[in-house]
Amino acid sequence: MTDILKRYDTTAIIGAGVIGASWAALFLAHGLAVVVNDPRDDVETITRDYIAGAVPTLKALGIPTDNLTKRLSFERDLDKAVAGVDLVQENGPERVDFKQDLWARIEKSVPKHALLLSSSSGRPATEQSAKMADASRMLVGHPFNPPHLIPLVEVVPGEKTSEEATQDAAAFYTALGKVARILRKEMNGFVVNRLQRAIFRECCHLVIEGVVTADELDDIVTNSVGLRWAADGPFRSFHLGGGPGGFEHFFRQFGPGLNEAWKNLAPVNLGPTEQQTIIDQANASFAKTPMPELEAERDAKQIAILRALKSVKA
Repeated sequence: MTDILKRYDTTAIIGAGVIGASWAALFLAHGLAVVVNDPRDDVETITRDYIAGAVPTLKALGIPTDNLTKRLSFERDLDKAVAGVDLVQENGPERVDFKQDLWARIEKSVPKHALLLSSSSGRPATEQSAKMADASRMLVGHPFNPPHLIPLVEVVPGEKTSEEATQDAAAFYTALGKVARILRKEMNGFVVNRLQRAIFRECCHLVIEGVVTADELDDIVTNSVGLRWAADGPFRSFHLGGGPGGFEHFFRQFGPGLNEAWKNLAPVNLGPTEQQTIIDQANASFAKTPMPELEAERDAKQIAILRALKSVKA
């Protein structure tokens, strides 16, 4: 175990939905103690089942899984759950009132040295910590589903987050094998979700307009920009697209057209009728396969991609 993981050896997972349970599996696999706090009566069964289901993926990633749950415990009382822990990973509802009250309460019971991290997909730390007396060790650590598989974590400090806490959070996630990227500025939705929203907006528009079906669009993406961006990302890809002149040539050739296209994006109304179009197409294609099978296939594909990229970089 690395020094940073020893420093944050005892953790609390607040909220054991899909994200929280996935974090729990990853923390446990790296030898950390995990206490789960969630008000549901069946939380222990659900969490243990999820962790058991994550074992094949963890093994495929080369992460130890022996005696995985030996340091796992459950505590329904929030104050008791966070008392004495070194780190909190919160995964509660995306309601600002809930998060503000939660952090204000946690602050009263958690040790002063503890890192306070939120998995929020869009609520900035400054907003979440508004009712805290000391928000210097509270910030966002936004993962992607499932956190035990997808590498990226967006580390997003708030206005009152200390530089030490920010660096500690990034080091902690890095020690778990994650790719931790510190954002230089708070913005609702952070980075990836803003990108997903913009791309998915156009995906919905193309399906609603009847240009393609939902599964056809997926095939188009996974056989074009999905491959390209997995390898190089948008900026490096378009730099290459500019040839020897890089972006200077790219913008000279394509910049005016991009400006006009961005000005004339068609409005998208995702009303009940439009939603039903997408629901019906998805049900006709994807819903034929049980969700656990879809998830297993997704994980296997993503592991294969990660392995391929790692071998090229090596």
